[in-house]
Amino acid sequence: MTVSDFNAPADVLVLQHLFEDGPGYLGQWLDAQGITWHLRCAEAGEDYPASVRGYQGLAVLGGAWSANDERGTLRHAETLIREADALGIPVIGHCLGGQLMARAFGGRVVRLPQPEVGWLPLTRVDSPAAREWLGDEENPRVFQWHQDSFAELPPGAELLASSHTCAHQVFALRQHLAMQFHIEITPAKIRAWLEEPGQAYPVHVLLHQGSVQDPASMNAATTLHLSGSEALADRIYRVWRSRWPG
Repeated sequence: MTVSDFNAPADVLVLQHLFEDGPGYLGQWLDAQGITWHLRCAEAGEDYPASVRGYQGLAVLGGAWSANDERGTLRHAETLIREADALGIPVIGHCLGGQLMARAFGGRVVRLPQPEVGWLPLTRVDSPAAREWLGDEENPRVFQWHQDSFAELPPGAELLASSHTCAHQVFALRQHLAMQFHIEITPAKIRAWLEEPGQAYPVHVLLHQGSVQDPASMNAATTLHLSGSEALADRIYRVWRSRWPG
């Protein structure tokens, strides 16, 4: 139930950076739960709000930009993340959103030696926090499309999972969760990204076959792993919601 009137109250604020990286399954989940939410898209020229006061949760989406790019909207998002932390509002970050959380809380984001693109396994840490957020499966398959990652976690953050290419896939910090992967992925998002994958993608397919899937392999893996991804997303979003202050 997206609330288009920004002056009307809503439970959740969703920050979107680029047109092609919308809320996907997160939006479907919020609607199914009867949760009201505001969506602001930087590429559409929609200003992010001056404050997150009054919301129960903040979600920050992904995008092709680097978290280290000098863009005013990225720095604004980091300011809102820090304010949410001060107000006790849980933040959940997806890919670029997770990287912005790392920066906002004192971590560091760098370019990985090779990208991750497609359905790839995580290695879950054996800890109470990791099991709470990610469940009991030790190697869930999730959808990745990134080359940057949080190389240094923020002070006090707990690592929850890694992968062969990316040592820091997920971290929890207080009431927050930052993910390097796209748990909000939908088949529609994958189709859109494969229609315009960018100039680097075909090269990465050839150079990094162990971490970058070609379109046929990606589509076949979507059929196999989408239901598991949605079940994991449901779990993650429920844990996030359980931390809302209201």
